[in-house]
Amino acid sequence: MRLSRYFLPVLKETPSEAQIASHRLMLRAGMIKQASAGIYSWLPMGFKVLKKIEAIVHEEQIRAGHIPMLMPTLQSADLWRESGRYDDYGEEMLRITDRHGRDMLYGPTNEELITDIFRSHVGSYKDLPLTLYHIQWKFRDEIRPRFGVMRGREFYMKDGYNFDTDYNSAIHAYNRHMVSYLRTYERMGLKAIPMRADSGPIGGDDTHEFLVLADTGESEVFYDSAILDLTFGDRQVNFDDRAECTAIVKEWTTPYARTDETHDEALFAQIPEDRRKTSRGIEVGQIFYFGTKYSEPMGAVVTNDKGERVPVHMGSHGIGVSRLVGAIIEASHDENGIIWPEGVTPFHCGIVNLKQGDTAADAACAGLYKALVEKGLEPLYDDREERAGAKFATMDLIGLPWRITVGPRGLKNGVVELTCRRTGESEEMTPEAAVAKVAEIYASHHTAGHWEPMAKSSFHTWL
Repeated sequence: MRLSRYFLPVLKETPSEAQIASHRLMLRAGMIKQASAGIYSWLPMGFKVLKKIEAIVHEEQIRAGHIPMLMPTLQSADLWRESGRYDDYGEEMLRITDRHGRDMLYGPTNEELITDIFRSHVGSYKDLPLTLYHIQWKFRDEIRPRFGVMRGREFYMKDGYNFDTDYNSAIHAYNRHMVSYLRTYERMGLKAIPMRADSGPIGGDDTHEFLVLADTGESEVFYDSAILDLTFGDRQVNFDDRAECTAIVKEWTTPYARTDETHDEALFAQIPEDRRKTSRGIEVGQIFYFGTKYSEPMGAVVTNDKGERVPVHMGSHGIGVSRLVGAIIEASHDENGIIWPEGVTPFHCGIVNLKQGDTAADAACAGLYKALVEKGLEPLYDDREERAGAKFATMDLIGLPWRITVGPRGLKNGVVELTCRRTGESEEMTPEAAVAKVAEIYASHHTAGHWEPMAKSSFHTWL
């Protein structure tokens, strides 16, 4: 994409309403624009990142054997009355009456609706296990929306629901989700720690939140620093193997890690003092097992292998897709702007032409652009008639991981400059070598399982 043809309305000044880094930088980098309190339009670059994150979530859910679908944003209030949960959300739930006088609501979550779908079509244990999920816009009428997409009223969320015949099968589904989430977050360049948490209005006894450590986090967290040494890496997982999934979950949940709501001071004191850490955390996902909380009152039952009619065991599992955009920025930025991890960057590489209109510089930039595209990468070429300083400031602000700088002086020596946004280190090399190195970097992420490790057809065949 040529920047002269792109819509990237960057701001030089920080908007007064932005209180945290992600909100400030998303506004300044032209990623979002507020439509009303807690509700945002996603502008082209913000939308690209949102879709990159969504694609990773889809790929890892499908890898784990979960089936995508889509449910409506508006739901019947009767379903929520049937489950006994209609009043639990209080004024956060946006309630609507349609022209026929029917009570509706803008769904904050989908347990009731998915249970109704299940009970209408599934009646035998032979159809289980089953996990359905979707990624959809949701609405919660926060009394004080703030921090941009981190605590907005409208948000984009993946929520999945498992149906199993018994407790042990449902716990395997719980573990399967935890493993898939660990893969998902690591592919985005995040260290998201699973922490024992409170279930809130969702209900259930077993639940973990995934939190990214950040000073601006809303939750106080307590953890054993040993958990920071754990990585998922490129290990391949058989999601049907209960023992394998259980072992991974044990590995990641044995070190102490809890939110303030479930913190146990006595257990925390048993950790060596130098490993006892307290911080703030940003919630980016949560998994729940709640048994028959919804299936019993709503009649979601199946015939088991003994011919008995039994309520199914259920769980729900969410990832805040739009919130992740803000969380990644909170975890990865500096005083100059965003620093995107390679897995979610809107463009793989920036090209800066220091002397637009110079025949050699223009030709070199065009050649770099073509070569990168031929490698399957998407560059952003700053071909504007702007000062070099302004171009560098824009590139730093929007945070592309790699930048190739082209100028007449370097070209006389047959070189361009390749700069790493994270470290600031630059290296002169031939244009061909720069393209090869950028391509190699992304190929290594691909091979290591950190960037698009699934065949594209696995995700795109159903989309």
